[in-house]
Amino acid sequence: MAIKTFRGLMTDGDVRQIRLRTIDGEIGYKMRSFRLMAFEPGADNYESIVKVYSVPQATATASIDFSDLTLLGAGFFTGDTTQQTMKWDTTIVTDAIFNQDIYVTYNDLQGSDAQMNFQIRLEQLLLTDNQNTVATLRNLKNSLPQHG
Repeated sequence: MAIKTFRGLMTDGDVRQIRLRTIDGEIGYKMRSFRLMAFEPGADNYESIVKVYSVPQATATASIDFSDLTLLGAGFFTGDTTQQTMKWDTTIVTDAIFNQDIYVTYNDLQGSDAQMNFQIRLEQLLLTDNQNTVATLRNLKNSLPQHG
């Protein structure tokens, strides 16, 4: 099927919802790429963490925990204005298939009010009834509070 691209500019602490869900849930998605780029390269100090989740997030945190099954991807972008260190980024995406909205968070560890661009490329998939049920139930299960 088609590739859908979503992009945006975020400021420190932002949590952004990307609407994907459909009434019947027959369209699924798989993340193909996740990229970051500074708003003003060379103008700000960055230690930025951008994450993509399958469930709503109350806040944008700095920790990255790939044992969290709701985490679909994470990216880290760093650099400083002294040019003594080069800006670089690394991103990791999971192979999860989802059919609900996703949520992008941005946390800047420098606290410098730096802004960060993101681009997410999703592959659309036509889900069978079984795949639809599994994706929807996984999303519901992962969004429930975990009890010790």
